[in-house]
Amino acid sequence: MPTLRRKAGTAALVGFRKLPGPVRRAAVRLGAPNYTVGAVCLLEHDGDVLFLWQPHRLGWSLPGGLLEHGEEPADGVRREVAEEVGLDIDPGDPVITRVDPAGQVVDVVFRVKLDERPTLRLASEARKAEWINPSELGDADGDTHGIVDLLAAEAAPKKPGRLLSAATD
Repeated sequence: MPTLRRKAGTAALVGFRKLPGPVRRAAVRLGAPNYTVGAVCLLEHDGDVLFLWQPHRLGWSLPGGLLEHGEEPADGVRREVAEEVGLDIDPGDPVITRVDPAGQVVDVVFRVKLDERPTLRLASEARKAEWINPSELGDADGDTHGIVDLLAAEAAPKKPGRLLSAATD
């Protein structure tokens, strides 16, 4: 049986190779996992982080959202922060990228340290905003807790053999 299975697999690959390029690419896209990509920003001032309460999230969340087709993460987070809280930021480079294979989500995370607390102009999708120390964060949605936990682990003193995250069954 293994020989027959191997021959069938080889025949399928040879047949696949003969397909026109656009058909092969479409077939790969159909069979490949699709991920939603977003960008979020930790706006920090004096140890506190700006969190938003939004009706479409289950608890506090960070400013940010989904990237538009072809949009760079830095441009997306700049747009989302401007839309949600009325701030024009320079996000710089991402500090971490969080991948959630189970939820098929990728979050590109930026950190912006502010010299002073700005005046916010909340968009209609944000019900309220609060500056909260991440160690005191209570009701936050799962994605936000995951990002805050990853950043805390990244900032912790490095120890040889330290495990940052592990897959769960």
